[in-house]
Amino acid sequence: MKIKKLLAVTLAGILAVSTAACSREPALTRYDAQFLQLFDTITSMVGYAKDKETFTAYAQELHDELEVYHQLYDIYHEYEGINNLKTINDNAGIEPVVVDGKIIDMLEFAKELNARTNGYFNVAMGSVLSIWHEYRTAGIDDPMTAELPPMEALEEAGKHMDINDVIIDKEASTVYLADADMSLDVGAIAKGYATEMVCRKLEEDGLTKALVSVGGNVRAIGTKDDGSKWKLGIQNPDLASDTKFLHMIAVADMSLVTSGDYQRYYTVDGVQYHHIVNPDTLMPWFEYDSVSILCKDSGMADALSTAVFNMKQEDGQALIESLDGVEAMWLYPDGSEKYSSGFQAYMEDE
Repeated sequence: MKIKKLLAVTLAGILAVSTAACSREPALTRYDAQFLQLFDTITSMVGYAKDKETFTAYAQELHDELEVYHQLYDIYHEYEGINNLKTINDNAGIEPVVVDGKIIDMLEFAKELNARTNGYFNVAMGSVLSIWHEYRTAGIDDPMTAELPPMEALEEAGKHMDINDVIIDKEASTVYLADADMSLDVGAIAKGYATEMVCRKLEEDGLTKALVSVGGNVRAIGTKDDGSKWKLGIQNPDLASDTKFLHMIAVADMSLVTSGDYQRYYTVDGVQYHHIVNPDTLMPWFEYDSVSILCKDSGMADALSTAVFNMKQEDGQALIESLDGVEAMWLYPDGSEKYSSGFQAYMEDE
């Protein structure tokens, strides 16, 4: 029934599967798929399979598995029969909520990363981020009345973002927010973590050569069919430029995630305020245009791109250099760049 549903969506044009001929006689054929409705972004997959039916089954699996994570990690909507992050937030200070293990595992990983980043990655910042979301949405809807949140409100909300108040009972499979005024917001890890978990499952189920992108969180599975690496572009923040990508990165079995000030923002008095909020100042920080993270794990790359964006460059570089298999690139507003020690080895600019 689900496959029939996906094929119907394909005919509607939301998930498009196509084939491209290779320049040699391949063992596998190249296909691609795309759909729009999950994590409020575009998901795409390019891969190689023995036939269209096999690839379509993988595309269906990608869609269905991502949909599970989408619903579980949603902080805005309820779904029948599902306790998700919204359920946890709604029960802050009231009672523990029994949740799926996919929530438990993600939150435990998030707490580990919070400790590693000295608090610069924090899924317990929902009280502050919700204020920024409200003002950003209002400013986008009516630019003439756009304004910044009052610092008094941000500071009050900032008293309720202690990740130690996120109480996880793995044996009981419950999560409890001990502070009634706190809330979870996993926007800095949800897409990357879900992408990583689903790609691992696809690999377990036999997919060996694919490139998956969920809203720019890119995860490579193996190589192309000819053995060459996948080429990923680092977005140029100047969206009006004829140069779409600053660099091309060649990878196999790795992830690339970029956090930037050009992705979600609104304008107040001529200044663009982006969506990445510094946990120290409770304001967007303007030190960089973007930070790109390259590593095996897409969830880690997603979280680190936000954390390092909010850190001084020397502190961020020290963190990156302390982590095995992790590289980073910092892009400054003046166009200058800095790299971790191994990042440039992946660059293959033409």
